Amino acid sequence: MKSSEEKEISSSSWLLCCSKFQGFATMSPPLDSPENGCDETKAAAQKQRKPGGWKAMPFILGNETLERLAAIGLLANFMVYLLREFHMDQVVASNVLNVWSGVTNFSPLIGAFISDSYLGRFRTIAYATIASFMGMVTMTLIAWLPQLHPPPCNVQADQCRGPTKSQFGILAMALGFLSIGSGGIRPCSIPFGVDQFDSSTEEGRRGINSFFNWIPVSWYGALHSTMLMLCSICCSSSGTRLYVYVKPERAVSSPASLRWLLLPYKKRKVTFPDGDDVEGVYYDPPPLKGTIVKKIALTDQFRFLNKAALIMEGEVLADGSKSNPWRLCSIQQVEETKCLFRIMPIWASGIICFTAMSQQGTFTVSQASKMDRHLGPNFKIPPGSLSVISMITIGIWLPFYDRVLVPSLRKLTRLEGGISLLQRMGIGIVFSILSMIVAGLVERVRRASAIMHAGQDGIAPLTVFWLAPQLMLMGFAEAFNIIGQIEFYNKEFPENMSSVANSLFSCTMAGSSYLSAVLVNVVHRTTGRHGRPDWLTKDINAGKVENLYFLIAGLGVLNLGYFLCVARGYQYKSKYRVDDHDKLGFDVELNNVVGK
Repeated sequence: MKSSEEKEISSSSWLLCCSKFQGFATMSPPLDSPENGCDETKAAAQKQRKPGGWKAMPFILGNETLERLAAIGLLANFMVYLLREFHMDQVVASNVLNVWSGVTNFSPLIGAFISDSYLGRFRTIAYATIASFMGMVTMTLIAWLPQLHPPPCNVQADQCRGPTKSQFGILAMALGFLSIGSGGIRPCSIPFGVDQFDSSTEEGRRGINSFFNWIPVSWYGALHSTMLMLCSICCSSSGTRLYVYVKPERAVSSPASLRWLLLPYKKRKVTFPDGDDVEGVYYDPPPLKGTIVKKIALTDQFRFLNKAALIMEGEVLADGSKSNPWRLCSIQQVEETKCLFRIMPIWASGIICFTAMSQQGTFTVSQASKMDRHLGPNFKIPPGSLSVISMITIGIWLPFYDRVLVPSLRKLTRLEGGISLLQRMGIGIVFSILSMIVAGLVERVRRASAIMHAGQDGIAPLTVFWLAPQLMLMGFAEAFNIIGQIEFYNKEFPENMSSVANSLFSCTMAGSSYLSAVLVNVVHRTTGRHGRPDWLTKDINAGKVENLYFLIAGLGVLNLGYFLCVARGYQYKSKYRVDDHDKLGFDVELNNVVGK
């Protein structure tokens, strides 16, 4: 039971949070936001408010940091919790973790669609943050109330009772709330941060590049998860008067529409006109006032899609508008669709890379639980906390990379990011392969030590820091590949789909979770034959987890070859056309404004 003093402190915290953000409770931006009021108010607000740059970052990064800390605080020991408290075996617990991770990382795609089409980024983040907090509260109640989790094992009878349907249902509800929260926060927080910089200036562009480099640092750490989620709500709400709000565009204008599939097919018999003149032949209306979307020139890649923008008789009215949006697309919409075609092969290469990363929360935890985890005579490291090694690696490496290495590489390569985005992603894939090879070799040493010297508890007399090399290599894999993917999607996707761009990164993680679940179940069912225990048997000392690591490493080598092929043929977003006829172009690789 809580003391009266604790109750008073808790009540005061709630009152403080609510008083700091009255507008947040109604899920609406401040009254002077461009998302509220009449057109004149919107125009005046957009004209007066300029991107605040780094002034708004403490609130945005603070919200992102606390949300990630809350999620990681849960995820770090979730495998151990399912094994010890819910009495699941290793494979079932791994499946629960992988399926939930898959759903959580797929949900941002839905959140991105809602954000870009209807709610806008701020409102989406607001709703999602509340959902995450509800999920953390439910998880806290599950751990706190005995009725919501299975009873302790009967050691004398050697019996352990698993969760009832209602207990598992409440656990699923808590995880569902967390998935909804992630679905809204993850795809929106990064583009919302990018909105605060002016990309037309050199200072703004460098601020965006630095912002991308520092994002992973905001994801790592460990504190009480539920209270961090509450702090996340307060932190996000505190900066509402500084934020720039970008209006969402309706889904009917999104390249995700079915039109890009239907129109080229409907016009398949139409022949292309001769010459390169597109005026009057292809539908190319001027951009809408107040939008930030930059126009893209028509290209010949995926030329069959260009037919969707060919003007046929009666498709354009006298005022220049379309008579039927399902019979004609603009050049801009066609080129935005081509961006998706170019990106998807690159996106697919990240799934196997992230499959290696996902092992940190499953079998690496199982390894750590069967090793000497003492740090001094009185402290024992929790198995799930070993992932902090990769976090520390990232935390040390990224500031060095951003402040020291990138400026040096910039002088050599003349690229603003030091190296290309695809090069970053490729380096991350190499590190993920190395981490799996090292993990397999270490597991061989650990299992041999356990078989020869372990006691009845099966713990090998081997320090848990033998796992540090594989976790450090995984940290480098995350630092290179995650940064590369996030920045790549944000710069290569159309501006009106920036939330979808960030959800695509989460979809990579979702795909890796599902692939990991498939691999685990296939290995579990096919290797335990002819009287031999399978590689992933409940007793890790009797199995051969290292073979799973080597299998993932082998898939990683194949994936690296595939990535090199698709990266070699990738065509970066074409140069933009500007309506004021200034002699400006864009770096073909990084899409940054440069003088011609």
